[in-house]
Amino acid sequence: MTNYSLPRHIAIIMDGNGRWAKKRFLPRTLGHQAGVEAVRRVIRRSVERKIEVLSLFAFSSENWRRPPTEVNFLFELFLSALKRETVKLHEQNVRLRVIGEVSRFDDKLRQHILDAQAMTAKNTGMTLVIAANYGGQWDICEAIKKLAVDIEQQRLASHDITPERIAAHLAFADLPNPDLFIRTSGEQRISNFMLWQMAYTELYFTDVLWPDFNAEELDKAIDFFVGRERRFGYISEQLQVSHA
Repeated sequence: MTNYSLPRHIAIIMDGNGRWAKKRFLPRTLGHQAGVEAVRRVIRRSVERKIEVLSLFAFSSENWRRPPTEVNFLFELFLSALKRETVKLHEQNVRLRVIGEVSRFDDKLRQHILDAQAMTAKNTGMTLVIAANYGGQWDICEAIKKLAVDIEQQRLASHDITPERIAAHLAFADLPNPDLFIRTSGEQRISNFMLWQMAYTELYFTDVLWPDFNAEELDKAIDFFVGRERRFGYISEQLQVSHA
């Protein structure tokens, strides 16, 4: 059976900014700036397509290994984007939420994150999740720590731990898991992004570098998803009977 419904939640690793700049003999910083324009295009198209949740992997917990000058630039870019784009997101009825270990950010950036989330908190349109200083292993580890506290305080026994209890303690457990994962630039890895949540996500890889990604490319990915048969452990005949 073919699933003709749109994905509720799209998660994207925005890869290829540096290679885009290198191909043009430009500094990597200009590639990251061009990537911000791609973010604007994808948000706009996702709103038009009535996607419920769009998650963008902006900075992984492993990205701290990059040269300090690039890391500093990325955070300056994140801060300036928050200052410029929050009002625009609010006008589009988009709710902004940030996922990750933000305690490592400086006070100024943390405050702007809080302000942006507060401004858009009551919006009822698409939820935009920005993963910053995030890692899937970190997310699972934090959930396990919370369950361990419950066990230590005898509110929970070890045999009570279930996948559902773990999932309930993950970051943004109130949001649907990603239906469609997109990675640009030809890399075919999920790179520690939403490891638990993507157990049944459809994976779409494209050679397009992130700064060149646009509404048409997003539509191609959505078309790929629409054509997939999502069985979740069942066989096709069972799905056909259940949807008859």
